[in-house]
Amino acid sequence: VSVKVLGALEDGGLVERDPRLTFVPGHGDVVQALELGVPTMQPGEVSFFLAACRYAYGRPGSRRCARREPDVPPEAPLLFEVTLLEVRDGPDPQPLPPADRLRLGSQRRERGNFHFARGDFAAALRSYRLALHALDGPATAPPGPEEEEELQEQRVKCLNNCAAAELKLGRTEEALAACEAALRISPDNGRALLRRGQLLAEKGRDAEAALVLRRALQLDPASKVIHVELSRLAKRQSPPSS
Repeated sequence: VSVKVLGALEDGGLVERDPRLTFVPGHGDVVQALELGVPTMQPGEVSFFLAACRYAYGRPGSRRCARREPDVPPEAPLLFEVTLLEVRDGPDPQPLPPADRLRLGSQRRERGNFHFARGDFAAALRSYRLALHALDGPATAPPGPEEEEELQEQRVKCLNNCAAAELKLGRTEEALAACEAALRISPDNGRALLRRGQLLAEKGRDAEAALVLRRALQLDPASKVIHVELSRLAKRQSPPSS
């Protein structure tokens, strides 16, 4: 769907304006007020939604961005004026230029970060997966070398974020799989190496964990976290004193 959106605080201060915001309901790319309200509208209809903070930007509020200025204060209810401009079917993903795949992937990853910061880890994970889907989607043309490098960087970021969200949801096997997928793209990614080492140690695979963590330490010798993890492993592996 495509909508025109104006969002205002209770005092009338305009904090959000987008002449054409396009999103897929259910993908978690917009606030809940729009996710829930827009599907009830007809093309050309103008609706007003008074959204409590949990259906807008939550208790923390939100910092300014391209379509939103100034900041949204904490726990702020918002009044949205929404015009439904267009409704389109969403069949198979349409081929996109590499630049658009990057833009869409980045947008969805940032939306995942928004959910993660608010403790909604399931929604964050969904957004990160949608970001990966956008980055891996069909393209209208092969990416150039710089675009391919940026696509790979974005994929690694999304996979690392997936691992963090999976851990918050208590799914260690899925978190480990996300780390390993990130390392297949970028074998020397420090964040993925550290988390993979920690997860292997948790599973009792100490020898593998030590190898991974030593590699992480080679890349970041000053990391106190890696030193602590290796010390913990060394203590566990050393025989008890008589």
